[in-house]
This record gives sequence, structure tokens and C-alpha cells, in this order.
Amino acid sequence: MIVVAGEALIDLVPQARGDVLSPLLPARGGGPYNTAVALGRLGAEVGFCSRISSDGFGGSLVARLQEEKVAVGLVQRGPEPTTLAVASLDAGGSAAYSFYVEGSADRLFEVPGELPPGARALSLGTCSLVLEPGASAYEELMRREAGRGVFIALDPNIRAGLIPDADAYRARFRSWLRHVSLLKLSEEDAGWLGTDVPGWLAAGPAAVVITRGGDGLTVFTRGGGEISVPGEKVEIVDTIGAGDTVNAALLHALALRDLLAPGALDTLDGEGWSEVLGFAARAAAVTCSRAGAEPPYADELPPPTAKG
Repeated sequence: MIVVAGEALIDLVPQARGDVLSPLLPARGGGPYNTAVALGRLGAEVGFCSRISSDGFGGSLVARLQEEKVAVGLVQRGPEPTTLAVASLDAGGSAAYSFYVEGSADRLFEVPGELPPGARALSLGTCSLVLEPGASAYEELMRREAGRGVFIALDPNIRAGLIPDADAYRARFRSWLRHVSLLKLSEEDAGWLGTDVPGWLAAGPAAVVITRGGDGLTVFTRGGGEISVPGEKVEIVDTIGAGDTVNAALLHALALRDLLAPGALDTLDGEGWSEVLGFAARAAAVTCSRAGAEPPYADELPPPTAKG
């Protein structure tokens, strides 16, 4: 099982690009939540670990997880409201967000007991590693599971407006890296964090994957490799959930190769990485071709090879 830990929230998405007064349509989202849904659609065994409100939005969030065959045994519930994220879309469909997070349920996440015995990987990131007190609980979960030999995947997915002290966050980010096997981040996130791929690799991860929008993806490996694949050409509706789909596709493809274990990524050669990245690029293109975070199902994509 792959466990995805982090926030679930409601995106309020404008129905017209570039119009701040466009009607807003509520959509279920949050980086980790989208990643879990995408994994479920791809056919992975996946569980979600979070605290979700018992309000109507929260009920809808949990219902969708169940519909997408995501295990919810690690989901905590509380009476606090659901976090809201108001999206804005530029002319090209790229999204930016404003967040309404005070007193919301996911901020009160507590470290759970043991993960299911079959848990092979833990994926974390986005707002959940910023907003206290929940951020410290997610960080403790990361450290605990890394110590147990669980594969840790991290996507910081920077939301700068939520980070009160950028330098403190950057230092905290670097402290996580010794626990991380796979670091994935966008080109924009990498720039905000200082674009120190050699330093990040030296600190812990076996591989760093950087997404470059329509230009594709690049992986840098601990052994000095650098492999890139182009983006898939598609008519973009919006980019909501594209990076989260990349997370899911990478983890799913690596799971099929039995590479979700600390140190296992060191055995993946350039051809293998090209196939894994190519699968992620195709999956993200499908998400970009439709409105909102609607990742592909397994039958919409050529399956990733399970070759080692």
C-alpha cells in the first residue's frame, strides 16, 4: 500500500479564465488528496491519512475517496470547518490560490498509530507541512516511518502566501531530506527553494524529479544521472492537479517495478527512468486536458512497464 498524508480541501474554481468575478464552482482537492485519488484511479493500493471535517464538504471529500477505492481507515474526523482554496486561472489555464485555513480541520491532524502492515511508501507535501500544529505532526510521521524503512516521497508544492518565514521554511525543508527517497517539485518550487539539486541529493534523496510544465520532466539521480522526457502535447483546459498526478504516476510506476524501498531507486537505469517519467508526463497531460483535478483512470493510459 501507498499511504498519502496531508490536507483535503475544497477548491473554489472560477468558470472563466482571467475574471476575478467569475462564478466559483466547488471542487474537491488539496495536493495530497489529489495524489491519493489519482493513485486510486491508476489501480494502486492506496490509503489516505488526514483529518477531515465532519461538515458537508468533509463528507463529500470522504465519499469521493471511497468511490475511488482509497482506504480511509487513517482518516481522522473533526467538527472544524473544511479548508477553502480560491483558485484564479490565467489566460493559459495556470492556477494560483488564496487559502482560508484558520481553525480548519486539517490543521489539527494528530500522529496516527501504526500504518497498515503492507504500507510500502508514504507521500507527503503541500500545505500540511506548513500549517501548525498539524505540520509538526506530519513531520513526526515522516520521521517515524522513514526510521521504519518506509519509502518517503516528498512534494513541497510551495504555497508562498502561507509561509510566514521563508528562510525558516527552507531550513526545515532541508532537515526533511535525510528521510526522503524521492523528492519531486516543480521548476517554480525549485527556484523558490534555491535550486540546489546537488545539495539536495547529497542530503538524502536518491532522486530529484523536477517538472517543467509543457516542457516535460527531468530526474537527477544520486549516481550523477540526468534524464529528461518531453511533455505530451495537449489542449490545456487548466493545470489544476497536474503536479499531483505526476506524484501518483511516479509512485505507481515505481511500485510496479518493486522499487518502493529505501535505496531501490539506485538500481533504476536511464531507460527505466525514461519510461517512468514518460508515464507520468502522459498522465499529467490527461489531467490538463479537462477541468479541475480529474486524473486519468488506468484504462486511459498505456500501462507503465513493470520491468526492473
